[in-house]
Amino acid sequence: MERWTAGRVRTIRVIGTGVMGRGIVQLAAAGGLTVELADVRAEAVTAAVDQVGAMFDKLAGKGRMTAGDAAAAKARLRPVGDPLAPADGCDLVVEAVREDLETKRELFAALEKVCGEGTVLVTNTSSLSVTAIGAAMEDPSRLAGLHFFNPVPLMRLVEVIPGARTAAWLPGELVDLVRRLGHEPVLAPDTPGFLVNHAGRGLVTEAMQVLSEAVAEPADLDRIAREALGLKMGPCELLDMTGLDVSHPVMEIIWNGFYGDPRLRPSRVTRTRVEAGLLGRKTGEGFYRYVDGAKQEPPEPPIPSADPRPVWVHDSEPLRTLLAKGDVQLEAGPRPSDEAVILVTPYGQSALEAAHAHGLPAERTLSVDPLGDFSGRLTLAVHPGVDPAVGRAALAALGSTGQPVTVVRDAPGTVAQRLLASIVNVASAIAELRLADPKDINTAVKLGLGYPQGPLEWGDRVGPSTILRILRALHAATGDPRYRPSPWLVERAELGLPLSETGTTPGDLR
Repeated sequence: MERWTAGRVRTIRVIGTGVMGRGIVQLAAAGGLTVELADVRAEAVTAAVDQVGAMFDKLAGKGRMTAGDAAAAKARLRPVGDPLAPADGCDLVVEAVREDLETKRELFAALEKVCGEGTVLVTNTSSLSVTAIGAAMEDPSRLAGLHFFNPVPLMRLVEVIPGARTAAWLPGELVDLVRRLGHEPVLAPDTPGFLVNHAGRGLVTEAMQVLSEAVAEPADLDRIAREALGLKMGPCELLDMTGLDVSHPVMEIIWNGFYGDPRLRPSRVTRTRVEAGLLGRKTGEGFYRYVDGAKQEPPEPPIPSADPRPVWVHDSEPLRTLLAKGDVQLEAGPRPSDEAVILVTPYGQSALEAAHAHGLPAERTLSVDPLGDFSGRLTLAVHPGVDPAVGRAALAALGSTGQPVTVVRDAPGTVAQRLLASIVNVASAIAELRLADPKDINTAVKLGLGYPQGPLEWGDRVGPSTILRILRALHAATGDPRYRPSPWLVERAELGLPLSETGTTPGDLR
């Protein structure tokens, strides 16, 4: 195809006027482009023009754009109806029809016959291979993916996805176009899940593994994710919002697409819930119940009263400092007394493993997750051999600090460590396979998933050696290959290099 530049794009056609199509239309028209709206249903085109126009009026009414800019944007909306109407005047055609491979293949095979050689074709697919879509075209070099996120005007991220036969110069021009429209582009691989959905498996698949082991209940898991890790939403409420009828198939597609990589393994928990119709908010019940769309989160159990006992902390001055703020009698000395509650703070290990490793009486030993230096929600892990009276005294001591406390079943890595280690490890594997640049991985996850920081940045802040320590302990304790550390992580931890940097490559020597 002839050389195409983002700077000369003036007119685009958007095919499909559902939620995603309308969002793309609004973004493009607001960005100064003339937008043709096309759909096989004429009434859908009319409704889309009216809805997008009303949105511009609403934005003007709120002072987020001037009345003149709103009027100009509305004037750039051109209903054409037929998706296959002659499109010689279009610089770009964006497809936003239903997620069906054959439908998209047929559409693009027909489009290249009605579009001039200088028209670039783009699919907004969220899960299908760009290469597979273009396989039916005579010239797949003119096809690429632009994966917008819903709602398009507010979600600034756009994945730019070249297929195997996409012209080499085209992704860079699409990156420039996305920036011209005020959004943030990242180059994503044409692999299952592209970049954002692939990286997002780190959180949800490990969360479901935690649930399947009965380490924590859904509400407890979400509270730890929000208040210990700083996520905007916990994994269970996130899956309820998306709907398991959408999320579980994506998990299976990505897992199968990477030929059963254990790091991406789905869970029987979500499969069973899909079969039961417990899809989440859309069905009124998922991990939570919903009344008039409002989540019914169970209340936290109160901190029980307990006979006070002295507390001895193993090798954690930050936890001792926190407990000193509460109504706690702290013991000093190299060994605990015979009456003391014993608190350990291991990375990767269970409380029971830590007790045995340090020669401590298991019946009085519980663990508190040290991730985050005890600045948010505290997680207390209890193994089956703990004396219940000692456990209640430990909970009362932690509760007296004024910080919220969640009690979970003892397991290697407890909850927050496992979630974070999985997030970082999956992102490290993406970098290791050279599927995306570390900067794009961090940007995509922050903007696409709303994490407080990119996964590789997060790993750098906690420390690659700490993440590696957690994963190796989990792998040794469980034997599960889902916890095998990525070579990207191992190398950087051992060399003292950041996870967010590529480091020296063979190309640097040429």
